Amino acid sequence: MSTPSETTPTDETAAVGDVAGTAPGRPGDTSRPGPVGPVRGTRVPRYAGDATFARLPAIDAVGDYDVAILGVPFDGGTSYRPGARFGPMHVRQSSRHLRPAYHVELDVAPFQTIQVVDAGDVACTPFSIDDAVRQIESHAHDVQGDRRDRRIVAVGGDHTIALPMLRSVVRQHGPVALVHFDAHLDTWDTYFDAPVTHGTVFRRAFEENLLAEDHSVHLGIRGPLYDRIDLKDDADFGFKAIRASDLDRIGLEAAVQQVKDRVGDTPVYVSIDIDVLDPAFAPGTGTPEMGGLTSRELLALLRRLGGLNIVGADVVEVAPAYDHAELTTLAAATVVYDLVSLMAGGRAVDDRMP
Repeated sequence: MSTPSETTPTDETAAVGDVAGTAPGRPGDTSRPGPVGPVRGTRVPRYAGDATFARLPAIDAVGDYDVAILGVPFDGGTSYRPGARFGPMHVRQSSRHLRPAYHVELDVAPFQTIQVVDAGDVACTPFSIDDAVRQIESHAHDVQGDRRDRRIVAVGGDHTIALPMLRSVVRQHGPVALVHFDAHLDTWDTYFDAPVTHGTVFRRAFEENLLAEDHSVHLGIRGPLYDRIDLKDDADFGFKAIRASDLDRIGLEAAVQQVKDRVGDTPVYVSIDIDVLDPAFAPGTGTPEMGGLTSRELLALLRRLGGLNIVGADVVEVAPAYDHAELTTLAAATVVYDLVSLMAGGRAVDDRMP
């Protein structure tokens, strides 16, 4: 992570106004200058320069911000292949490839609309799940501050990090609807007697009343389960499951409509396990399952969530050691960019201007 002096706007670090026109401040706020955007690729090659997400300014290089990208390099809750602790740095590396000034599909220039920063990484212990969860929640709360309109997109790390991130979000917004993209339910009870792992987080979230009753949904679920009762338990916790095979039957539009009907106007937390993608598109993950979504299907679903009140998000389970040619990390970086664009007010695909 660069020091603040290295990311203060200079001839090499441009305000978004230099990238996509004059950048306004927050609507109605004449005291706040326009957002500081990424380093311009026409001034510094995309493979060089700052190691922040999309070469955005670091959190301490600007006075205020609307969305923070927060790395959470923890994988102590992993039950199969470890390595997601290295996800944040590799997702940042792949984000250099993005041309982030204007999102064509969502018709929004996110870094012109809102101030986005890279908040660095949580320095969480790798030796205790309980301690790490407390550290992540505390750090997320510090980044969030007392601003209800501020958002965090966390980059993991394994799915364990979703629990402390949800706890932090609920402090500000109360119980939320969870829109969960994953190959797995993650509502199991324990794993080797451990109550908090990457496969149990949403049962714990239900038990802690972090989730709005009967407003949450899984998308992309597939693969074998331990027992048929896993599905019953999941339904009892108030989840609707849209399986990967359901998408073939009902189509993307119908799936998105089911999500929107389920969520309503409840504040939404979006959690995306990269293993929702088929291993052909995301080999770099800890618990791959065959028969997953294509990267185009995932992005199409995500981009149709415009209009939801997304108050927080995470992208998890990127394990770079199993990746090839940055396929997984580039997919994750693109998903993070899409989440930020949705938070910036991008419209759903069907609402694009001609």
